[in-house]
This record gives sequence, structure tokens and C-alpha cells, in this order.
Amino acid sequence: MMDQDLAMLAFDEAPIGIVLTEHRIMKSCNATFANLFGYEKRELTNRSFRMLYSNRQEFEAIRDIGLKPLQEKGIYSDERIMKRRDGTPFWCRFRARTLTRHKPLQRSVLSFAVISDTIPNVRLTPRERQIVLQLSKGQTSKQIARALDLSPRTIEDVRSRLLKKFDVRNAAELLSHMIGVDF
Repeated sequence: MMDQDLAMLAFDEAPIGIVLTEHRIMKSCNATFANLFGYEKRELTNRSFRMLYSNRQEFEAIRDIGLKPLQEKGIYSDERIMKRRDGTPFWCRFRARTLTRHKPLQRSVLSFAVISDTIPNVRLTPRERQIVLQLSKGQTSKQIARALDLSPRTIEDVRSRLLKKFDVRNAAELLSHMIGVDF
């Protein structure tokens, strides 16, 4: 086998899913990535990443949370719940590396590694849902307080409770965990 063939075999059979994207369009992926999501590689090629999310709201809530770290450091990682083609959720570690730091989404390499096929059954209270929705719009605690006619302290208390519930450090990590959560 030639070196190039060995490199392609290693890419295709890597133990984690790997995908090359250009402006959120999947340009190339390995077999592990396709299998992880329940597709054939040809079904994913030249398709928007949006197809891997249950709905547009889910996609929009999560899609930009890593942009700032990608611009600053060229890498981003989090843990998130994704869904397979058949709707089965799985918990994975997501990592991204941009190849064009000045325009991080122009070309990126992403990886997905399964952490668990069992998802903790986490339900949000109506108030928590309201706050997560506002956070997904990029609003601050003060802005959320004004929009919901609550005190900023109440918003901070709910945010703190959400961070503890999901064992995360900040709103970006919290939003990454919202995929697959029962709203």
C-alpha cells in the first residue's frame, strides 16, 4: 500500500468522527463520522451541518458559541448532546480547529467522540427555559431581567442553578448542553 492510501485508511478508520467543513458545509468526512450519525458518507458531502440537528432553533442556539475561541486561539471544544439520523441521542466531545483564523468558519476540521450513549434525563423548569432562550440570543443577565420583568439577582440565581445542574462553567458551555434537552 502506498503512503497516501495508508493515510486515507487511517483517516477513514480513525476511532473518532472527523469532518472538514467550509462555511458550515461538510466537504469531506471519515466513515466513523458518517456511521456515528447514521448516514453514508455520500449523503453528508456538500450538505449543511444544519441537517445534523433536530430543528433550526437547536442549530442556531449552538452554532456560534465557539466562534470567539476559534478566532482567538484557532481551537474550540465542548461536550454536547447530538442526535443520530434515527433520533437516538448521544453525548459527545466536540472539537474544532480552524484552518483560517481570520475567518474561522471558512475552513475547519471538526471531531466528534462519543462519551456515552446514555443521556442524563434533565428537564428544565419554565423559568429555566425562559432564561436559556434569552441566553441563546446572546443577552446579558440585565437584558434578560428587563425582558422578563425580573430582578437581575433572580436571573443570576437561575443562571447559577443551571450551571450547577449541567456541571458547566459558563453560558457558552451551558448552551452546548441544550441540544437534546427536553424543553
